[in-house]
Amino acid sequence: MTAGFDLTLDCADAQLLATFWRTALGYVDEPPPPPFATRAEWFAHFDLPEDESVDDGAWLCHPEGLGPRLSILKVPEPKVAKNRLHIDVRVPGHGSPDERWARIEAESARLVAAGGTVLERFDGHHVTMADPEGNEFCVGAGPA
Repeated sequence: MTAGFDLTLDCADAQLLATFWRTALGYVDEPPPPPFATRAEWFAHFDLPEDESVDDGAWLCHPEGLGPRLSILKVPEPKVAKNRLHIDVRVPGHGSPDERWARIEAESARLVAAGGTVLERFDGHHVTMADPEGNEFCVGAGPA
């Protein structure tokens, strides 16, 4: 039996990163767990300090339930070092190496428009980027 897993990003602005990662991955907001009708209702059932808000977190998932869920949680401390674990965004499609590289570059440009930053290009292979809060990720070719 294998274990499932989720990925969690710590951040300063959960809603900013949720918007970016929805765009990057095509993910959607994960519905609240039953029996709650909304995330606000779910959040309210915890005995949390008054200064914490449901907007301090975001929970995303693949629209068809594939792949890991992504939790994005506000934390008080800033990011201070390179990620030890990062997300690889895989651009699907067959074709020649030049065609695959063109799709990687197009996806990188789309993610720059969404608030990402290109950190380094490894021509013909992948692009290392950062999300709006500096979390590193790569854009590369994936399976068709």
